[in-house]
Amino acid sequence: MKAFKDVFKTAKPVIGVLHLKGNSEEDIHERAKREIAAYLEGGVDGILAEDYFGPYPQLEWVLNYLLQHRPAVPVGVNCLNFDSLNYRLAREYGCDFLQLDSVVGHVKPRDEASLDAFFGLENPKTDALVLGGVRFKYQPVFSEKSLAEDVQTAKKRCGAICVTGDGTGQQTPLEKLKEFRALAGDFPLVICSGLTADNCTEQLQIADGAVVGSFFKDTGRDTGDVDVSKVRALMKKVEALR
Repeated sequence: MKAFKDVFKTAKPVIGVLHLKGNSEEDIHERAKREIAAYLEGGVDGILAEDYFGPYPQLEWVLNYLLQHRPAVPVGVNCLNFDSLNYRLAREYGCDFLQLDSVVGHVKPRDEASLDAFFGLENPKTDALVLGGVRFKYQPVFSEKSLAEDVQTAKKRCGAICVTGDGTGQQTPLEKLKEFRALAGDFPLVICSGLTADNCTEQLQIADGAVVGSFFKDTGRDTGDVDVSKVRALMKKVEALR
């Protein structure tokens, strides 16, 4: 697995999300092209393709487009709810990183050994950096272990731990960030919800990077359209922090 610092060679990297919104295949494709261009123009440090609105075939289309028109930033994938496909897509399309919404605690305790075996099978076959969620938004928590124990398990399964608020676009609570930072030590910690131009300085003083979707939209919601001026505004703040 690639190391976080080897994939993202700048401090406090910010990754822009492609949500694959659109009313038709053609609309999804054209919108994705515009959003990729806006992210690159705005100065993001990575692009994450996710089948949030568009179905799986459109995720493959966008990954193929990114492979053919390789941007000068790392590219990643998040195939929601199907972790095995995440690994396959990362290998097939040469992704630099992949995101898994949960790497520990979301299965019943009896299934933790099976989950551990899954990572034991997939991680050695994949060069991509794994961003792994712990107590991630919308994910069930069946763990009977402490958060501290689950964070230590996560560190063995991924290359960076992802932390969120309660929902898409909702700010990750500062106290939660501080708790995860204390438990993770110097292990990479990535914010995956609610980062904005207003809170990024405070939050990125604690975390090592962020995945951003909703703030970059013209409406500030996941259903909006990527606005290059909002991308620039956030990246200007991040550059100052760096």
